[in-house]
Amino acid sequence: MPLNTERRAELLDLVPYSLVATREWLLRAGMTRSALDNQIKSGQLLSLRPGIYVRPGTRLVWQGVVCSLERMGSDLVVGGATALEEQGRAPELPLAGRRSIQLHGLDPLPSWTSRLDLPETFRRRSTAWLASRGDDSDAEGRPPPSFLTAAAPWGDGFWSIRLSMPERALFELLKDVPQSVSFERAERFLEGLSDLSPGRLELLLQRTRSVKIRRLFFWLAERQGHPWARRLRPEDFDLGRGKLVLAKGGRFVSRYGITVPAALHG
Repeated sequence: MPLNTERRAELLDLVPYSLVATREWLLRAGMTRSALDNQIKSGQLLSLRPGIYVRPGTRLVWQGVVCSLERMGSDLVVGGATALEEQGRAPELPLAGRRSIQLHGLDPLPSWTSRLDLPETFRRRSTAWLASRGDDSDAEGRPPPSFLTAAAPWGDGFWSIRLSMPERALFELLKDVPQSVSFERAERFLEGLSDLSPGRLELLLQRTRSVKIRRLFFWLAERQGHPWARRLRPEDFDLGRGKLVLAKGGRFVSRYGITVPAALHG
């Protein structure tokens, strides 16, 4: 009986309600193969997909998947448009139905996340554009998941997920212009971001490897005229050289060296 009680406590610790765990991670965390197989046979663990388990009675939601990924060591955080939506900073409500949850980081998105019975889908975006710095990077020289992110409680408040702060989320959004985010949508997001931190924005401008992000940021900031924009000068940052054609057939903005949609020029 003590052994069974001990095993039940171990299982609750490794696979809490609301979260998911993989077989690989459970074995790495110290559970033996025989103990894991017994838990499955006895119905104390349910298999959602081969090698993917939850506790009986768990109602899995997308936040639980993200929290589980973080708990299993992934550097992926909720970013871009999703982070702004979750913080009430989006110009419109998220679309109903098949919502795309943006996850940003350098780790891959496990293939099993696309095989779960959820109304949302997950989309992974690389943060290779974000330069590391020796005093805050991990052993592989990557910025840590905590870099300009904040923990946001979900569900009953017992668990949390990491969200990009609005400043970082904005840069993640700009990275996808115009491929998957339109100029117009990026501008609508920026309209509501009048209270961003100049210090965080300066840090991101220093750390981004993307000249495109810098140029887009200053062009949009100039158009909006938010108070924080007066604290940041384009000449203090490397905007690169040459012309960036971001909108085919668009108008050229000579100050920032980018082409933008004609409707937004001026």
